[in-house]
Amino acid sequence: MANFIEIHDFDAPELDVYARLTENQLLCRRDPENAMFIAESPMVIERALDAGCVPLSFLMETKHSVGKAKELLSRCPENINVYTAGLEVLTQLTGFHLTRGMLCAMLRPKLRSIEEVCRGARRIAVLENVMNPTNIGAIFRSAAALGMDAVLLTAEGSDPLYRRAVRVSMGTVFQVPWTYLGADWMQELSSLGFKTAAMALTDKSLPIYDPAPAKEEKLAVVLGTEGDGLAAETVAGCDYTLRIPMSHGVDSLNVAAASAVAFYQLGVMHKL
Repeated sequence: MANFIEIHDFDAPELDVYARLTENQLLCRRDPENAMFIAESPMVIERALDAGCVPLSFLMETKHSVGKAKELLSRCPENINVYTAGLEVLTQLTGFHLTRGMLCAMLRPKLRSIEEVCRGARRIAVLENVMNPTNIGAIFRSAAALGMDAVLLTAEGSDPLYRRAVRVSMGTVFQVPWTYLGADWMQELSSLGFKTAAMALTDKSLPIYDPAPAKEEKLAVVLGTEGDGLAAETVAGCDYTLRIPMSHGVDSLNVAAASAVAFYQLGVMHKL
């Protein structure tokens, strides 16, 4: 049976992991075996459990301890700590209304190799230095919905397990395989049989509906950082450079919006 602990004070040390530790402190770079992340809302927690993530503790409104938490707790270790508190305490947590009244601290899963993540994949997304956690979460949600088999990220970008990224993704960061890229990622993808398509505005960019990239058996859709987009050397090294045709004088879309268009055209349409 879970160990229920009622919390009456927002400053209680039991709430530190949820209320006061920064993302970098949760990441715990000096002790990666004990690195954590926070999953928010029952649906996101369920998807994390489905992916094999290990729960460490829960925080929830007292009323949920005998309600919607019951099924989730049945999947957790019997002695797991479940901190419960009234709404007047929990609303001091920034953004608590977005959590649907429930949070779970979990161990970060071990990173997989690129070979493992890409095994069997035909369409993957590559994110070069995408910095905004909201964009990361939105891109993962589009990747899950629109035909991407995996997501690969450069280490300089934002972490898919940052709290906001997990929340915006609606838990799809646990459904789409992902890992980080090394310095020679273009060569590594080529060795795995992938052609690369850079989403960039150049004089030689093809419209995204060009038939050639869509016909590739294995294709990596490469998207760049907010504002500056892809590095020039990345664009030069890709097999294709694609653009989304615009109107009304708009030159480009936000990277998250652009990813949805690209994934649909190069992912969903490829599989039809």
